[in-house]
Amino acid sequence: MNETGYKTYLSTEQAMLDFGALCASFSAEALTIFLYGNLGAGKTTLVRGFLRGLGHEGSVKSPTYTIVEPYQLQHLQIFHFDLYRVHDGRELEYIGIQDYFAPNAICLIEWPEQGKGFLPPADLSFYIESFNEGREIKIIAHSERGQRILQRLQNEN
Repeated sequence: MNETGYKTYLSTEQAMLDFGALCASFSAEALTIFLYGNLGAGKTTLVRGFLRGLGHEGSVKSPTYTIVEPYQLQHLQIFHFDLYRVHDGRELEYIGIQDYFAPNAICLIEWPEQGKGFLPPADLSFYIESFNEGREIKIIAHSERGQRILQRLQNEN
C-alpha cells in the first residue's frame, strides 16, 4: 500500500484536544494508532481529546507507570499504552499485549518503538513535534482503514 500523509499545525493545547476529538469522530471501528514525539510533545493531550471525542467524560492520565489504561465506551474498548519505560519488547508478552488488539478495540500507543517486533502494524502514525509555540503533527496512513480516516481529515480542512 502506498503510504500517504497529512500535516497540520496546532497552536494551543485546546487545539490539540480539539484535533484529537476530530480524529476520534472518524474512528468508529478497531484501530491501532502509534504516537511518536519527545517527552512533553502532547501525545497524552491528543489521546485525552481523542477519548473525549468518543464520549469519555472521566479523567485521562498518562499510563507511564501502568503501561496501559483501559477505557470502556458503549461499543468500543480503548487502550492507551505508554511504552516509555519498556526496555525490551518481550516485556509486553507478560501483559498479554496481543489480547488488547481485539476487533472492537482502539489502541493508542505512545513510544511504539519500544515495542517493536511485538506490536501489530499501525493503521495510522502520528508524529508530533514542538514548533514555535505550538505543535506540528504529521500523520501517515499505513492501512486502508487509516487511509479512510486520513481522507476524511483532508476533506475537513
